[in-house]
Amino acid sequence: MMRRARRTKILATLGPASENPEMIAKLFQAGADVFRLNMSHLSRERLKERVEMIRAVEAKFKRPIAILADLQGPKLRVGTFEGDSAMLVKGQKFTLDADQASGSADRVHLPHPEILSSLEPGHTVLIDDGKLRLRVKSVKKGSATTEVEVAGKISNRKGVSLPDTVIPVAAMTEKDRSDLEAALDAGVDWIALSFVQRPEDVAEVKKVARGRALVMAKLEKPQAITRLDEIMEISDAVMVARGDLGVEMPLEKVPGIQKRIVRAARRLGKPVVVATQMLESMIQSPVPTRAEVSDVATAVYDGADAVMLSAESASGHFPIEAVSTMNRIAEEVEQDQSYWSIMRTLNAEPEATGSDAIAAGAHQIADTLNLKTVAAWTSSGATAFRIARERPNSTVMALTPSQHTARRLALVWGVHPIRTKDASDIDDMTFRACKFAMREGISNVGDRIIIVAGVPFGTPGATNMVRIAFVSQEHAAQA
Repeated sequence: MMRRARRTKILATLGPASENPEMIAKLFQAGADVFRLNMSHLSRERLKERVEMIRAVEAKFKRPIAILADLQGPKLRVGTFEGDSAMLVKGQKFTLDADQASGSADRVHLPHPEILSSLEPGHTVLIDDGKLRLRVKSVKKGSATTEVEVAGKISNRKGVSLPDTVIPVAAMTEKDRSDLEAALDAGVDWIALSFVQRPEDVAEVKKVARGRALVMAKLEKPQAITRLDEIMEISDAVMVARGDLGVEMPLEKVPGIQKRIVRAARRLGKPVVVATQMLESMIQSPVPTRAEVSDVATAVYDGADAVMLSAESASGHFPIEAVSTMNRIAEEVEQDQSYWSIMRTLNAEPEATGSDAIAAGAHQIADTLNLKTVAAWTSSGATAFRIARERPNSTVMALTPSQHTARRLALVWGVHPIRTKDASDIDDMTFRACKFAMREGISNVGDRIIIVAGVPFGTPGATNMVRIAFVSQEHAAQA
């Protein structure tokens, strides 16, 4: 039945080291709940192939698997140089301009007029993931003169980061628009949007998606952090993209920002993924560093819905070991008694809605009676999202007639999604919830379970009922 022995989910990126059906199956068995497809490196044809491979693994193991398509976003880069590179010296003047001629040690083409028109004196310009740092001294039409603060070698088409500058460019490029349509047509479950600066960026993707996939905002820009509440309100989920965040902000600020984002997401009941360099050394090594183990554990202790592997599973030498290591870390943390005390401490007050009150009540009942299972009948997934927000020390068994909903819920903390036909009445709802709890190995004969649902059945957002039921021999016989 493949029920995980942990609540925190694992998101694994597919790539050259892991893009065949056999390896995808092994990664799923090792613990991957969600597979990330990096659209920076995928054509439409290969995207469709990857989705079909994952769906074949899903059918083989009879478990819903979520697929996340990660859009590339705009890539800001300098132009080219005579001799392919130049050396910059600390304190020298260096110009970024609209001249397409090859660059030198004094200047280079910046093929992004929107940047040149947005830079202001005092702004920082980072090149090559922060290896070089320039400070803008003066600007005029078509050029910006900077002073080199951190020197070094600059070469062709290195990336540009602008931590102080709000760039008037959409988070989606033409490539992203094409990739988004291809991903939606292929049937992915989640879309991750890069380069988010403002809530309007997320709204644009949601308008195109029209509910065919849920939208995850990648938080990797300082501008996004300043508008965090607005962006989180409109997003279906968020990702703490610590790599780029650590380039554009002082590294020492990233851990605090990570905790702030995770807590805000938990308060809102939005899934949150912690990503980037979690087990980076396992790209080359079969075992991680102790610091990496602590890093993953910290994200789990904070209550993140999922932790993510990037190159570790996409192009590393030990993709299966990386997933199984992450799986063991999460399992161990969740067995620690302090983990559950932290979960209770960080729980948010329920909102003044019937659905939130029911979810909070179900959690309280499960906690008081020490019940193993909360069975949530859900059409849209909203009921399971609300219960997961409470972080109960019980398995949230989400029963849904929608395959789309079951797959999306594979990303959510503590949720064990099962696709089944909708309940016909309250007795049917109760009987089948007990039967599935028994079949999935979550409950035993004689156990009590909590059942949460909305009446009338099949009405999204109508969570209004909680019931306690006994698992009987009859349920065991049917299981």
